[in-house]
Amino acid sequence: MADQAMMSLNDQMLIRREKMTELRDAGIDPFGHRFERSHTAAEIHTLFDNKTSEELEAEANLVTIAGRMMTKRRSGKLTFADLKDRSGRIQLFVQKSVVGDESYEWLKKSDLGDILGVTGTVMKTKAGELSVNVNEITHLSKALRPLPDKYHGLTDVETRYRQRYLDLIANPDSMDRFMKRSKIISAIRSYMDGEGFIEVETPILLTSAGGATARPFITHHNSLDVDMYMRIATELPLKRLIVGGMERVYEIGRIFRNEGMDPKHNPEFTTLESYAAYFDFKDVMEETENIFKAAARAVTPEMKVSYQNHEIDLAKPFARKHMLDLIKEVTGVDFWQPMTIEAARKIAEEKGVKVESYWEVGHIIAKFFDEFVEETLMQPTFVYGYPVEVSPLAKKNAEDPRFTDRFELYIVGGEYANAFTELNDPIDQRQRFEAQAAEKAAGNDEAEGIDEDYIEALEYGMAPTGGLGIGIDRLVMLLTDTDTIRDVLLFPTMKQNAPKNSNKAAAKPVESTKAATDDPKVAKKLSRDEAWAILTQYVDDPALLEHSKIVEAIMRYFARQNGADEDLWGVTGLLHDLDWQKWGKGYHTFKATEILTELGVDPAYIHAIQSHAYHFETDVEPSNLMEKTLYAMDELSGLIYADVQIRPSNSILDVKVKSINKKFRQASFARGVDRNSINEALELLGMDLNTAIEGCINAMKENVDELGLRGTL
Repeated sequence: MADQAMMSLNDQMLIRREKMTELRDAGIDPFGHRFERSHTAAEIHTLFDNKTSEELEAEANLVTIAGRMMTKRRSGKLTFADLKDRSGRIQLFVQKSVVGDESYEWLKKSDLGDILGVTGTVMKTKAGELSVNVNEITHLSKALRPLPDKYHGLTDVETRYRQRYLDLIANPDSMDRFMKRSKIISAIRSYMDGEGFIEVETPILLTSAGGATARPFITHHNSLDVDMYMRIATELPLKRLIVGGMERVYEIGRIFRNEGMDPKHNPEFTTLESYAAYFDFKDVMEETENIFKAAARAVTPEMKVSYQNHEIDLAKPFARKHMLDLIKEVTGVDFWQPMTIEAARKIAEEKGVKVESYWEVGHIIAKFFDEFVEETLMQPTFVYGYPVEVSPLAKKNAEDPRFTDRFELYIVGGEYANAFTELNDPIDQRQRFEAQAAEKAAGNDEAEGIDEDYIEALEYGMAPTGGLGIGIDRLVMLLTDTDTIRDVLLFPTMKQNAPKNSNKAAAKPVESTKAATDDPKVAKKLSRDEAWAILTQYVDDPALLEHSKIVEAIMRYFARQNGADEDLWGVTGLLHDLDWQKWGKGYHTFKATEILTELGVDPAYIHAIQSHAYHFETDVEPSNLMEKTLYAMDELSGLIYADVQIRPSNSILDVKVKSINKKFRQASFARGVDRNSINEALELLGMDLNTAIEGCINAMKENVDELGLRGTL
């Protein structure tokens, strides 16, 4: 079983396990122990960003930090690395002469994702970047799986939600969003506590589902032998506490509704519900506005946010509008005059509004608002005057009993809060419950039943009370400019994944971790035509096809120069970015591995393709001359091609080595080309820059017409 599990691991994971074993053999625990830090990355930046290099050198501030290694760039006896902790990143400056041969060798062998602890002095590099000049390295945890992406984050949405830990590691925006979520909730708690509210906890499992109009999740309690419902609201238990005299209570907790899923809805979500004795809905409006302002202030002091290209000003007073006035403004329909259900149905038919058989006039009014008005409310607007039929727990309005003292807060066309003066008349409450029960019998499976215990509580007397419900997740979406609820839930509800299968869950491994030879005896070689057919099945972007052909030409040139198999390495160059267009970063070379393995292609191709993304996407190190050549020339060819494109002739024929060398040293030219990567690759290859440039130019000139690089010459 253990051997079978090992065989299911891909090439990189095998290599990492070998390194884990090396650590153990050297007496180093791969998974470390407690480590005492003196600072976080953010604290170092806060304390020392504004100091000069000379000041830092004179002060020699000693710090100890720990975190995950996200990047590593080695140049001989000097290594730069980025260490990430919960607060951010800090650069490490590691000199072999300072840390010693043994520690430096372990650092060289360390992989992206490994967790390290370091001690050193704070400094600034010649480029002015704040860094830790490391004098001691402690290995704290070995990462046995490669990170999904080093630079641009995890992009596959499904993986981000299913494996949130990878998303948090790879995507700084996700980490920032959830940090803001925490700050928002803390700000709300602080406001509520400051207003004298008591935070409480109420049951999640109930013998009846009430407090909202929603379909519940049902489970069974074996010991009691009764069906129970996961709460769809916290309202009724909280109001029982008002009856008990607690006067001001709130709960921030999970709610469960067995309903559909879309960008704004998840079956499991978080709400704030609060109840205050002696408040009416107007008092709750003030409370709600203050909560939103406190939450916004936690994210931006100006309380102005941009949400889906709409500028929202939460600093200004929120508007207050009656539902019927808004309907009349938008549709011209006047529901103020009392009307029969038949008259209301006729108006609905004229406006194309579908009406359910059990609906009363109030239902139709609410539907008009939903269909015609909601989406027009951009800036924060309190909408009050909800019909009794859709507000079973709200107190009737004293002036017009068709409506209740209820409001909802709308921003950018969406509901963000629901509140009302609570119904505290037990007789009226029973009648409302009975009406809901009749709706349930008529086919509305979201209607509530009768909660006898709650009615009994009201019969003991409940003070006039104002209640409020806020969807925390939607509020976080608003304040972080997020368009789907799953992006603000650490662990959103997902359909169960298929059981993991080594042939489907990960890229299939090559047959061995050993490097291919320069001219291997292959089991199945691909002809150029076969390779082109495979490539064009997954790539149709003209620029990427052009790049693939250029790298093919360069690999054929260097294969001839080194006596290697020209066809094998030409095809490898052609296919090296096979999966880039369709899957991109995070999956680069892994999907190509799956495709080529499925086709029975020799592992030599696959290993070479994996190794060309060394330190970018994979930990598969180039291990022979031609793999190192691909690793170096892939990026360099992009620089040369960029130079061709800006020439008046648009031709490779008048490109000179000296010109490219000069462009290489101009960081402003072709910024997307990673010069550090080229330098590292050439060092690994043992080739100087000019020789590499000359070889690339010669290869492109030899194939000038096939590559379309003749230009006007």
